[in-house]
Amino acid sequence: MQAYTLDSVAFGYPGRPVFRDLSLTIHRSGVTALVGNNGSGKSTLLSLLAGIEKPHAGRVRAHLPDRPALVVQQSAAAAAFPVTVRGAVSMGRWGRAGLVRPLSRSDRRTVERAMDRMDIRSLAAHPLGELSGGQRQRALVAQGLAQEARILLLDEPDAGLDQYARELITEALRAEAARGVTVVQATHDLVRARAAEHCLLLAGGQASEHGNPRNVSAGNGIQFERSPDFP
Repeated sequence: MQAYTLDSVAFGYPGRPVFRDLSLTIHRSGVTALVGNNGSGKSTLLSLLAGIEKPHAGRVRAHLPDRPALVVQQSAAAAAFPVTVRGAVSMGRWGRAGLVRPLSRSDRRTVERAMDRMDIRSLAAHPLGELSGGQRQRALVAQGLAQEARILLLDEPDAGLDQYARELITEALRAEAARGVTVVQATHDLVRARAAEHCLLLAGGQASEHGNPRNVSAGNGIQFERSPDFP
């Protein structure tokens, strides 16, 4: 079963083509690791899957009706945005509740659970911009979890985080995948790539699909970072 199919997709930015003839499939459910060197198009591919960017040519087909949840890197989030942690996580419910209707009791419980999973409930009243980078990243992951979407797209969610934060995020993604959520995670971490069910390697505007992520290694030409728990 497939969550996405990309057929001959072309996309780029002024003066910088990213994909010229990209065709690939994203498997439904489980975790797909998206790997590639900087500039290979990992973030761009996530934006195409999320519908934020549209291909210049070709087609991106989503086989699930739900709107995906996209978790960006904390460096891409506006630190000065005047919102509390609870407010930022609550934004994950807007797709269901709307911008006008107040959150229901069920919505609020979902927000509290998402903060608990990222261990940021104690920071709920703090302005998002006053958090450390790692805390802000956990708040963004909590926002994605609060959406309760069937597709969760994450752009290197644990890059540069400490071991505790990495474990929280890893456990949350495993739990989401176990309940049938399709998780697509861009990563530079070799451990994370090998732990996934599927792997896509981006290079030269193309994608190579690897059935067994455990075969992925630095020998593929990817500059991986090794997390503290690397065996």
